[in-house]
Amino acid sequence: MDWLNYHHLLYFWTVAREGSIARAAKELSLAPPTVHSQLRTLEQNLGQKLLVRRGRGLALTDAGRVVLSYADEIFSLGRELVSAVEQQQPISDRPLRFNVGVVDSVPKLVAKEILKPTLRLTPPAHIVVREGKLDQLVGELATHRLDMVLADHPYSAPSTIRIFHHRLGECGVTFFAAEPLATELRANFPKSLDGAPALLPTDNTAMRSTLESWFESVGVRPHVLAEFEDSALLKVFGGDALGFFAMPSVAVEELSRSHSVSVIGQTDNCRERFFALSAERRIKHPAVNAIRETARSDLFGETSQDD
Repeated sequence: MDWLNYHHLLYFWTVAREGSIARAAKELSLAPPTVHSQLRTLEQNLGQKLLVRRGRGLALTDAGRVVLSYADEIFSLGRELVSAVEQQQPISDRPLRFNVGVVDSVPKLVAKEILKPTLRLTPPAHIVVREGKLDQLVGELATHRLDMVLADHPYSAPSTIRIFHHRLGECGVTFFAAEPLATELRANFPKSLDGAPALLPTDNTAMRSTLESWFESVGVRPHVLAEFEDSALLKVFGGDALGFFAMPSVAVEELSRSHSVSVIGQTDNCRERFFALSAERRIKHPAVNAIRETARSDLFGETSQDD
């Protein structure tokens, strides 16, 4: 298929949102048979079934969910275009759209610090952030639905996918706990962590691997109380004095304040690395360039070469 009929896409988008052809036809001021016919034409052109009957309504197929996500973007941009014209807003002043994926193992405060420079662009970027697993986000990056993926470990891409890693920097790790546990563990750190109650990332995360190696190197074996994929939930549990936890040494004061925890100790021998993944070797998107430059010069204080 060399072109797309956007009227057909609009009919599909409306049916998907309304959940039935009858309600969509009413919304579009069209007869239900007309909407049904146009949907069939769109499916034939795409070579995929987009909607299936489920009970008294319609449900999206896997292909339908993909098409709907694109339709959401297309019609959202259309509304922005109309608004810009109505306000006689110069195209050069239109906010730059920046679609970024954040791997769910990246701590939220670290992600915020890394992404903040995009809000200082002129004009500021319109950021759309999606969170998920690395494989899922790389798939969206490869199909150009995302401009960048923020990750805490490299991605081994199959030969069919071209992904480039741009190292943002690395930092040590800081250990936290709520009082009075923090005071107890601060004395004789890091030996004090031996047998201490620990809240750790799950063993499929990059940070768990680096922590395990560091624990072994300093000769401690914490008592693991719980494991979390979600770093935000881990910090909530840590704020209840249930155990100590570790986070990259970024925004330490903000984390201590927001979660009512205190620093136990810090080490630079346990390192966390962060990468911007892109589908292009030379970064052209201004938001990605701003992120990389600020991360290297200010946040992590280093000059790094792309991996």
